[in-house]
Amino acid sequence: MGGWAKLKSSAWAYPTAVLSLYGFFANCRVAEPFLTPYLIGPHKNISGEVVTNYLFPIWTYSYLAFLFPVFLLTDFLRHKPLIMVQGLFLVTNYILLSFAPGLPAMIFLQVNYAVVTSTEVAYFSYIYSVIPVENYQRATGYLRSAMLAGYTIGASLGQVLVSLAGVDYFYINAITLGIVSLAFLISFWLPMPQRSLFFKGKKAAAVVSQSQQDGPLGEDGSEEAVMDKVDAGSGREKMEHNGNACWCSWENVVTAGHLLWQSFRESYSSRHLIYWSLWWALATAGYVQVFNYTQLMWDHIEPSATSSIYNGGVEAACSLVGAAAAFSVGHIRVTWAVWGELALGLFSAVGSGAVFLMALTSSIWACYAGYVIFKSCYMFLITITTFQIASNLSMECYALTFGINTFVALSLQTIITGIVVDEAALGLDIVTQFIVYGSYYAVISVLFLTRGTYTACLNQHNPEHTKTKEQESGVEVISAERF
Repeated sequence: MGGWAKLKSSAWAYPTAVLSLYGFFANCRVAEPFLTPYLIGPHKNISGEVVTNYLFPIWTYSYLAFLFPVFLLTDFLRHKPLIMVQGLFLVTNYILLSFAPGLPAMIFLQVNYAVVTSTEVAYFSYIYSVIPVENYQRATGYLRSAMLAGYTIGASLGQVLVSLAGVDYFYINAITLGIVSLAFLISFWLPMPQRSLFFKGKKAAAVVSQSQQDGPLGEDGSEEAVMDKVDAGSGREKMEHNGNACWCSWENVVTAGHLLWQSFRESYSSRHLIYWSLWWALATAGYVQVFNYTQLMWDHIEPSATSSIYNGGVEAACSLVGAAAAFSVGHIRVTWAVWGELALGLFSAVGSGAVFLMALTSSIWACYAGYVIFKSCYMFLITITTFQIASNLSMECYALTFGINTFVALSLQTIITGIVVDEAALGLDIVTQFIVYGSYYAVISVLFLTRGTYTACLNQHNPEHTKTKEQESGVEVISAERF
């Protein structure tokens, strides 16, 4: 009991532990790698064409509609309620999958799951509003590790149950329902943040505004000094709340809007950060498309109704390889401000080739290998990208940048879905879709290879420019543990 009391009294260990547990169980979705075989099999009996060209696009459109309002609500309601909503909708998601028959129920399922994915911003930003700044790096590493461990164990368990125990897909979904229900219950244990990032009240907003004008670490270069000011502002804000002042008043909304605009200007004031954000948005749009439709590609090459499938094993392998790639980032000494754009282009080219391999091969194992290569390249580069962006911004700006970049990525993905996938437009078959996705990544690689080659040549002939870029980036050796 003493140990539990000590954990709860910790300024950062308790919320980090609870959120890590939530992340583990919320991502331990045993049935997720087998979603497509389940939908097109005898349990739901939906044709592959309907799943590809009608059902899955509904999720994309719904996600886009929910993302920005959910981002604002996350900060307005101070994170915890949105994490609880995510847990609740995960539960209803697997209730629908397990027990609701017919196409209308599966249409509602896509809207339901869009709520789950749109509330991920609450999970990623919650911890920064409840723990001291000196623990950001350790806490973020634990949260990412918990998510990855949950996904890996869930996919592995699913593969074992399907391949070795011969468990029916219905029971796989029922098991997943029990696991995500546990995640929902854990979300109640999260402490409620005392402050939000943007809806701060006028006093705290003035402190943050000043810190943003002085730079990410404040006037005296001390991160702790800025945090002390913010905490002081939060204390005054609490006094206002204890009075009759309404924290959701129109004045507070206007103040939050002003802070949002200031954060937006800081986030995209640097050309260096714009390039990294551009890759984030472009690459994520293509990645989500490949991720969403890869099970349909696997089923096209080797139908799940007539052969053994190893979707869970492949997803588990992707998680492990991606984790190793992300971890290796922390041990690579590279001036990313100079060579980063070239690396983005090179790895995007490898990802493009991997997607073309998936589209053109008739071997399921070659298709699996292409997916592992593609996903590992993306995880490696997104780790570099997030650190390059966050290392130059205050936490408020990083949260906003995360939301904006995700919104842009989802907007691009919606356009791709509307043109390429939706039956109301081209409604292309799955092989042609993947050729389009491979071509899309090829265009990204050409853009960044061209830009990266220009930057590298410029710095070879002008070393002073290299020093300037390093000062702009603020970091030369990056640590993957932070992300």
